[in-house]
Amino acid sequence: MNVTGEWWRDVLRTLLSRPDEVMLDLGAGGELLVARVRALLSALILLLPLVAGLSGGSATEVLIGLSAAVFINICAQIWLALAHHRRRHDWLPYATTTYDVTTTTVVLVALNLSDPVAPFNSVVVWCFYLLAIGMTALRNDGRLTLYAGGMAMLQYALLVVALFALADHPEELVSVQYGTVDAGAQAERVVLMLLMTLLTTTIVYRMQRLIESSGTDGLTGLPNRAWLVQRMPRILEAVREEGESLTLGLLDLDDFKRINAQAGHLAGDRAIRHVAASMRDMLGPRERIVRIGGQEFVLLLRCPIGNAWERLDRLRHSMVERPFVPERGADPMPISFSGGLSSYPMDGSDVSSLLRTADRRLQAAKNEGRNRVVARDT
Repeated sequence: MNVTGEWWRDVLRTLLSRPDEVMLDLGAGGELLVARVRALLSALILLLPLVAGLSGGSATEVLIGLSAAVFINICAQIWLALAHHRRRHDWLPYATTTYDVTTTTVVLVALNLSDPVAPFNSVVVWCFYLLAIGMTALRNDGRLTLYAGGMAMLQYALLVVALFALADHPEELVSVQYGTVDAGAQAERVVLMLLMTLLTTTIVYRMQRLIESSGTDGLTGLPNRAWLVQRMPRILEAVREEGESLTLGLLDLDDFKRINAQAGHLAGDRAIRHVAASMRDMLGPRERIVRIGGQEFVLLLRCPIGNAWERLDRLRHSMVERPFVPERGADPMPISFSGGLSSYPMDGSDVSSLLRTADRRLQAAKNEGRNRVVARDT
């Protein structure tokens, strides 16, 4: 029971939390894909009034369907134009999801004007609720899927309640073309929307965990090299747009092999986690530490290179004051590091050039005797 409870809490925490930058970037691409699919489906919707007319549908229904199809196509082109600007409009996924669900509801209300039973026994229009919920999986945001599902179920349930509340006689719930509205069948539709929501959220959760695991170091839980490569372009773009400073620090633990040789590999793993915890303590908001190798770390600090040097020098001294203890009763083992710093955009405009500059200065720190941080070329 406890394991199950923890699993559900983990699922809810993942789905309800804001996705990281990689997921949001993928979701921005998904929003563009959804916009293109929406535009294609909207064009195909123009065929529905024609089919309805050929199959004997009333002139009122055909006119309503044609008007709705034209409106939907105009809106689809607007959403498509906005989706081309990746990540510029944070509100866009929620706006388009609201549009997708509410448009379906509006069309059902319009159908009610010609036949009160049509919105509730017509299969075609109602299915667009399921499409609206399913398409949120492409945005990689569990909050959006839950929002879409909740809104679809609420809007449709209100329509059903309004129908039964406004019907003065049972005959008003019967149609020659669409049959009789059955409360049980309407409840089944709401349940189907709930099932679609749960299925889609499961897909989103699975995607989030796959992205998380692919960009996370298994030993420390820190971001890894793949995360750094994927994330840095967006980080640099944000720094440039916000006019902030960014310093990249490349750190390498000094003579770390001695810990593995003297205390064993398990102690070496604990030492890595000890170092990672010490580095985490000095991070500020939106700053990151990345493990890119066995004993190599990258720090992304939102400050000028001079301030970054001072902070890392304090970290270097604090690690000496807090040596690693392999096990209870064992002698403490001091851990030091050498580091090289590079500044964006002075020392490079992309992750490769920043890493090259930082690595060159890291090698200078090692050549000068290790246990030091170099911020300038000598």
